[in-house]
Amino acid sequence: MRKWRVLFQRDRVPALADESRPGTPRTISDEQVDKLIAATLESTPPQGDTHWSTRSMAGSAGMSQSAVSRIWRAFGLKPHVAQSWKLSTEPAFV
Repeated sequence: MRKWRVLFQRDRVPALADESRPGTPRTISDEQVDKLIAATLESTPPQGDTHWSTRSMAGSAGMSQSAVSRIWRAFGLKPHVAQSWKLSTEPAFV
């Protein structure tokens, strides 16, 4: 907390801007993420599968399975979850 106060007193508002962080730069561009999301939502998987898996999408998009999983999680995509359900026609169903 003291660090931010000292920075603010010295440089005022510009000191509160986020600085670059250490670590490896991103290797997946925004365009690649957009294409992956569009493919997930608008296309069907090859070989007659019912939904995309992280492995099948990774192979199709040329990314790693963990990258696909992180992107899906970040955008709340769950292609394995059914969008609708059917009401049972069983007469004893309550």
